[in-house]
Amino acid sequence: MVTWTTRVERPEDAHAIHSVNASAFPTELEADLVDSLRADPAAWIEGLSAVTLDENGAIVGYALLTRCTVDSQPALALGPCAVVPGAQRSGAGSAAIRAVLEQARHRGENLVVVLGHAEYYPRFGFVPASEFGVTAPFAAPDENFLALALKPDQPTPRGEIAYAEAFGV
Repeated sequence: MVTWTTRVERPEDAHAIHSVNASAFPTELEADLVDSLRADPAAWIEGLSAVTLDENGAIVGYALLTRCTVDSQPALALGPCAVVPGAQRSGAGSAAIRAVLEQARHRGENLVVVLGHAEYYPRFGFVPASEFGVTAPFAAPDENFLALALKPDQPTPRGEIAYAEAFGV
């Protein structure tokens, strides 16, 4: 098992991050989404974008948290998350996700929502968002629309999520 190094995204990482996302998905839609989110001061939160580095210091993984709201109260949306094809299924993505969730926890954030694979995200503590009373503005299977409370002892907002404009929903 590889021990991955993670760190917060730096301004000079933007091109490499675009490449990671472009290589991990069939189109550049997610790569372009990250660029749009980075340019949106209402969505982008400095320090809540993490990269995973290989043994040579190259960026091979990425995870992003951006501002969304639930019932007009602040929450975070996880995604896009990406890993270059050669490093997939090696823990590089999990390392970036754990790093960005830990950063959010340290900043006092609580509710995180993700639309993703039902088998993957529960390893981080995500459960169906419906358990938090959170709904999506689109049709989403309960097992794929997930949420996590970073501070389980504190209340979380209930209601419909409103994503950053760049998501187009």
